Amino acid sequence: MTTAAIKATAYALNHVPELARLYGNTPWIERKTKKETEFLEKLPGHLWTFDQAASYAPNRAYIGAIGLDELARSPKPWHENLAEEPCRYGRYGEIMPEEEFLGLLDICDVFDLVWLERDFASDVAQRLDRHPLVTEAMKKRLEKGHPLVEIDDEVRDRHALPLSLGGRIVGCVRQGHDVDECLEAYVLLENLACKAGGVLALLHLLKNAAMAPEEVHYVIECSEEAAGDMNQRGGGNFAKAVAEIAGCVNASGMDVRGFCAGPVNAVIAGASLVAAGAQPNCVVLGGGAVPKLFMNAKDHVRKGLPALEDVLGNFALLLVADDGTMPVIRLDALGKHTVGAGASPQAVTTALVLEPLQKVGLSFADVDRYAAELHNAEVTLPAGAGDVPLANAKMIAALAVMKGQLEKADMMDFVARRGLIGFAPTQGHIPSGVPFLGHACDAISAGTMRRAMIIGKGSLFLARLTNLADGASFLVEAGRPKEVAARGLDREAVRQMILEALGDVARALKGD
Repeated sequence: MTTAAIKATAYALNHVPELARLYGNTPWIERKTKKETEFLEKLPGHLWTFDQAASYAPNRAYIGAIGLDELARSPKPWHENLAEEPCRYGRYGEIMPEEEFLGLLDICDVFDLVWLERDFASDVAQRLDRHPLVTEAMKKRLEKGHPLVEIDDEVRDRHALPLSLGGRIVGCVRQGHDVDECLEAYVLLENLACKAGGVLALLHLLKNAAMAPEEVHYVIECSEEAAGDMNQRGGGNFAKAVAEIAGCVNASGMDVRGFCAGPVNAVIAGASLVAAGAQPNCVVLGGGAVPKLFMNAKDHVRKGLPALEDVLGNFALLLVADDGTMPVIRLDALGKHTVGAGASPQAVTTALVLEPLQKVGLSFADVDRYAAELHNAEVTLPAGAGDVPLANAKMIAALAVMKGQLEKADMMDFVARRGLIGFAPTQGHIPSGVPFLGHACDAISAGTMRRAMIIGKGSLFLARLTNLADGASFLVEAGRPKEVAARGLDREAVRQMILEALGDVARALKGD
């Protein structure tokens, strides 16, 4: 059985309500096409403070401050039942305030695109000086700042985008070229924010893995952004850009794209490199998407709810060679959505769930948890998009019934026991299965879970190239002792070996 192990995971959020208000795609397009509207006028009254965001149960679950069982027990609606105390740090990472994120944005800028106002830059420098993971080399990258009048000139005369906080301008993002639309300020903000989120996740991953940046050999970045210029719009490379800021001087890397299926494909690619011996270790990471902030805010505002999509989601995980002590990714049980598979929910679920299980002789019941599209339903339900994780679990259960592996009367029990509650930000690639890996690896290492399936699904029609669906999946499960793995033995074979050995000992003692 070919495998690679997951040594560590990291998950971080950037709370950025002002970036969301200005540059989330829904308010951005509304402002560009309709100027000021009732929605835009009301939106500021629906923004959350950092303390509110850091007290919100799904955000706490994402960074590992609470487990998913505790999340499920938390009283609903979650936005009306905030924790008594905000929680910035969790087992996997942190929720970073917007002030610090704008500083991190400047640190990640290597072309003088981000300008911070002088007093604000000084305040941010003091904040980041206290951050436990921001390195001295990174702090030196933070600019001293510019006079506000220079920033105003850039915004007014040179198409820069203002950065605001607390009702005042604190900086701007400048355009990178006079005519290249791929280097206009909005696109550069989008890409720099994705890069900065990836850096934050990578810093937490290095801490969680007790690993020096110099030890990282390869990085795969799998967000939904595209970096390039007018001659090669998606050339990349986010991976090396992130590795550079984090100090991973011995790393190379590449970007993998696949819409919402990107992270699962990237994990499979990274695990394959490690299992083949091409790379001794591989980091897979993804930053958040600014355009998807406040994506459903019109519905939230209209229904009197807080605008919940105010955080950028980021993640990173470290893949290493399997030594039998860590959770592993099985490369002999990969799901893929082929060109001819069909786009119906049943066809997609068959390709991504049933077929990989059949490859290795497993049943639906052999998987403890199925993680697919873990969108926070408190965000999607008011917008009419339904409870996406629940719908996925029901589809898997229905397929199990069709294949004679589950009684129809037991469907909802299957959904409750093997499905997952949604807790991830609604940013396309972020919810697609991968946020569960931290919780899954903890449970597998503790012996409370045997196996989980991570599922990513992509909407390729968005690029106007094809109407095909897309997707990929893999199994993560407990590792096996090295000598057992080498002989290709399963758990039942190990049990038989132990019994035989005990029998040999008993006979030997009897002979004595």
